[in-house]
Amino acid sequence: MTRRILGLDPGLAILGFGAIACDASQDRDAASSISVLDFGVIQTPAKTAVGDRLCTIYDDLHHLLNQWQPDLVAIEKLFFYRMGNTILVAQARGVIMLVLAQHQVPFIEFTPAQVKQALTGYGNADKHEVQEAVARELDLDTIPRPDDAADALGLAIAAWFQRED
Repeated sequence: MTRRILGLDPGLAILGFGAIACDASQDRDAASSISVLDFGVIQTPAKTAVGDRLCTIYDDLHHLLNQWQPDLVAIEKLFFYRMGNTILVAQARGVIMLVLAQHQVPFIEFTPAQVKQALTGYGNADKHEVQEAVARELDLDTIPRPDDAADALGLAIAAWFQRED
């Protein structure tokens, strides 16, 4: 049975997404059991009103969910950078949660350290080590770009690794 998992790396300016297909009938450690469907970012211009930026995320996320119809969504838990940035990311996450509820798609949340642990075996791995693990797990020749898309793929892979068959 194939499952589709969508990873989302929340942000107001750049929201990374990565969709993977996973074959639950194969061994969880088999590299061939995971394949990439799509990845990229939803971008909103900085000089646009916040409400309009949130509408863009809302509309584009609806499109992604309709296109890929994931069985599960993996989202990065809110990580505190600067208070101003955290509030904007929290607003984008609110829109994400709303759209997921409208589509009745279950989600799971991961901290950055949990994703690092799942992909590299080390919770303090650096960004490049995680990105290399994403490329390796998906059998890609290069690291997915931009970084936000690679992070979203990493979230989706972490969700696959944590599954309960």
